[in-house]
Amino acid sequence: MKRLFLWLAFGAAVAGLGACKPETSLLPAPAWSLTDVDGRIVTSDQFKGKVVVMNFWATWAGPCTEETPGYVALQKKYAADGLVIIGASGDHGTDEVKKFIKRYGVDYPIIMCDDKIQDAFGGVDAYPTTFIIDRDGMIRDRHRGSLAPAEFERRLAPYLNSDGGGK
Repeated sequence: MKRLFLWLAFGAAVAGLGACKPETSLLPAPAWSLTDVDGRIVTSDQFKGKVVVMNFWATWAGPCTEETPGYVALQKKYAADGLVIIGASGDHGTDEVKKFIKRYGVDYPIIMCDDKIQDAFGGVDAYPTTFIIDRDGMIRDRHRGSLAPAEFERRLAPYLNSDGGGK
């Protein structure tokens, strides 16, 4: 039994090595209209021409809490370059989300997502799942799980340093 467990653990570790590579599909990002934590409507059209990081997350997911300070720092660092980070919360209510925003100093839009938007992005089966959308509205990167801030910044840089399409 112990040997079986070790082989399963080894297989999971090897499978996880591919998780560092971005998933790219070069599909247009879906249009959406959702409410923020204060009940205001936020739409994807508001961010046309920006580099958008769409981060599907939840307050109860440990990796989400670990990566949030990095997103706050990236938003501050690159806002003038056209970066917009959007947190799409999978929580079932805004009370915990509002506490989370305050605790972590989140200064980017937080919307309350639903199954429909998660399906529109090709399915979100883990929190966090993060997409980078270029200035032309194309999905350039998809990642399940958290990333170190430096690695995420490396993935993001080509789209911030271009006027569209990561060229």
